[in-house]
Amino acid sequence: MNIDLSVGSLGNARPVAVVTAAVSRHLDQDIAPTLAALSDLGISTRVVEWDDPTVVWSDFALALVRSPWDYSTRLSEYLEWIDRVDSESTLVNEAAVLRWSSDKHYLLDLEREGVPIIPSTFLHSGDPVVLSSAGEFVVKPSVSAGSRDTQRYRSGESDKGILHAERLLAQGRDVLIQPYIASVDERGETALVCFDGVVSHAVRKGPILSHGSAMRTVDGLYAVEDISTRNPTSEEVHVAALVNAAIPSSGPPTYVRIDLVQGDGGEILVLEVEANEPSLFLDLAPGSAEKYAAAISRRLRE
Repeated sequence: MNIDLSVGSLGNARPVAVVTAAVSRHLDQDIAPTLAALSDLGISTRVVEWDDPTVVWSDFALALVRSPWDYSTRLSEYLEWIDRVDSESTLVNEAAVLRWSSDKHYLLDLEREGVPIIPSTFLHSGDPVVLSSAGEFVVKPSVSAGSRDTQRYRSGESDKGILHAERLLAQGRDVLIQPYIASVDERGETALVCFDGVVSHAVRKGPILSHGSAMRTVDGLYAVEDISTRNPTSEEVHVAALVNAAIPSSGPPTYVRIDLVQGDGGEILVLEVEANEPSLFLDLAPGSAEKYAAAISRRLRE
């Protein structure tokens, strides 16, 4: 969709909607630096909640999807919202990317495109739940955010894993089974943040899945994480480029966070791709908010 900018600077155009949710509006630490960086470019903004029925989306030049962190528990409603806003304004990321990223079945799409992923098995309603007792494994819903309803199991705990999977299936949710990658306990994950397909910065995410203890969360929305800066390796940057090229969109997504782990043989594997509402850790990377704002401003000029 072409954006109708008024004559003059971007500051005279319709504002950008920075989209969040009531539950996450005051938790998203990326909102403040995003607003500041956009303001520095003369771009006016308004923070709005995605499910606010009073919002007139055509009033905005662009709807920047920032932190609708409750979408995974309201997926049908959220997908309908994407369609509605896409018909009234311009979504960033674009609608096809938001839909694709909302369900972890995208891992199979990446695998078909030659992107290395953690081996992933999906279970659907009516499928028999059979789990190997060899090696640690993880059970999670295919639609989730913040590691909710995700559990790590020891080798030999297949009975517990089966009960977990069956509970999710009984709720009408698809299930993803993956081996637990041992290197995460020491090395953690590497999360690469990209703007317009180019790596901006990376962070180390410490392990969050433990045995037998409840996961610490913030307001039940997302797991408490140990985050620190990290310089990505050349192989990690290469895998991130493969992911950006494989995402089904008209071009590289405006923003994406790609979470990578190191396999048992040292190979780099994709754990997750967050193109809906990722934490971007802008406060840990000087200049990253400006890169983010520049990518957004390019969407306004297209």
